Amino acid sequence: MSGLVLKLAPKERVLVNGAVIENGDRRSRLSIVTPDANILRLRDAIRPEEANTPVRRVCYAAQLVLTGDSNPEEDRLPMLRRIEELSQVFTDSDSRAALAEATESLLNDNHYRCLKALRALLPREERLMAIRPS
Repeated sequence: MSGLVLKLAPKERVLVNGAVIENGDRRSRLSIVTPDANILRLRDAIRPEEANTPVRRVCYAAQLVLTGDSNPEEDRLPMLRRIEELSQVFTDSDSRAALAEATESLLNDNHYRCLKALRALLPREERLMAIRPS
């Protein structure tokens, strides 16, 4: 069986196709077999006020599509432009691979994978922002 496997901690919440689901008192494992399900761990969610850097803004845009709060067709081109802008800054091979995966996933309407690829850039962005001259 293929698909996404979610391992949830006790009381952890996850958003599945717009519905918030809370795990019980024990750790559990869920297999998501529907290929186009929109899933977001709420512990990983970026709040609007946290979307304050270039990578976080693109992650937030992908997240809005996953939660059903944004139209994927309308947001595709602006997101692709933002990813292209990120490629001007993130030039190392690992970052390029993450950006390529994000682009491909976005073009294939797989916003979960797009978000996952972009989240891999968050630690790098944090380091870059920390060394930025004032």
